[in-house]
Amino acid sequence: MERQLGLFLLLLTLAHAFPAAPEPCELDDDGVRCACNFSDPQPNWSSAFLCIGAIDVEFYGGGRSLEHFLKRVDTEANPSKDITDVLESLLWERLTLGNARVPAPMLFGVLRLLGFTNLKELTLENLEVTGTALPPLLEASGPNLNTLRLSNVSWATRDAWLAELQQWLKPGLKVLHIAQAHSLNFSCEQVRVFPVLATLDLSNNPELGERGLISALCRSKFPALKVLALRNTGMETPSGVCSALAAASLQLEELDLSHNSLRDTEGAPGCDWPSKLNSLNLSYTELEQIPKGLPAKLSVLDLSYNRLYRQPRPDELPKVVHLSLTGNPFLNSEPHSEGYNSGIVVAPVRSSLAVGLSATLAVLHGDGLFA
Repeated sequence: MERQLGLFLLLLTLAHAFPAAPEPCELDDDGVRCACNFSDPQPNWSSAFLCIGAIDVEFYGGGRSLEHFLKRVDTEANPSKDITDVLESLLWERLTLGNARVPAPMLFGVLRLLGFTNLKELTLENLEVTGTALPPLLEASGPNLNTLRLSNVSWATRDAWLAELQQWLKPGLKVLHIAQAHSLNFSCEQVRVFPVLATLDLSNNPELGERGLISALCRSKFPALKVLALRNTGMETPSGVCSALAAASLQLEELDLSHNSLRDTEGAPGCDWPSKLNSLNLSYTELEQIPKGLPAKLSVLDLSYNRLYRQPRPDELPKVVHLSLTGNPFLNSEPHSEGYNSGIVVAPVRSSLAVGLSATLAVLHGDGLFA
């Protein structure tokens, strides 16, 4: 019982109480968000009890190692009914764990306990996961998450980390964000299918590149994927991205390639875009010309803040509903051409992949590009 209770207290970042230390946890006035930063040399761990009634909870370990806690808890023991009753009563919906060096058995022990809660969103950030853990005692015994976010998390298991983590999650995950990853070269033969994952965000992995993208998009492992975000991921050519998508057998509806330095190489093969693609974000990609072969059925196209020095011709653009050209040099350097009429509405892109776009609204008809 004591060892089980110890693991539960670990979930709440509790081990010993030091009443004289400053309170590391703060609960907002509405009782919704509770954040704890255990950065003091002797933190008051028991302050975490303040977060029991919150909905959004954040625990930060102050950069310390938690390995010594392994001697005090049994990560494989079945929790008692008293502990599961407490876990089931928690209101936690969103949980962030960060800034610590944590052994894999401890992390997965926490995930196992979270399986008794109604947690929907989990964020792991600035963590170093050491060692390895045994497979879960029960199939997918962790939380039934909707969203999982990982940022700057390193794993001792290197390329096998996703497969290892996946064993502790129930199969209902719909949104997965992975940023600043130390490895995206997944061991695809070990990765299970993500049956309902609809959104995958690999943004802010500048070393990924097109070859790395092929390794990260394990073929046939993401059958329900509709939205893929690749902001700042070292992509170089539209054709290279299209090849990676084809190799993974993905039929996307939304694709974000913003904040990559794209180029069209002479003689490069054309890009065979996904046939169902209806939203494409090419903002901040340093394009000097419109990419060839854009999908004809696009409804949202963002070409803002590129290096387009002339007005796009109607035959270069698909008949999109929402088109953004804001921030391109031709808007200031060229006079408006007469007779330019494509019937395309230039509007702010409202796709979930377009962030921070200007509110420019104009209609491409009549005497000029912008009336």
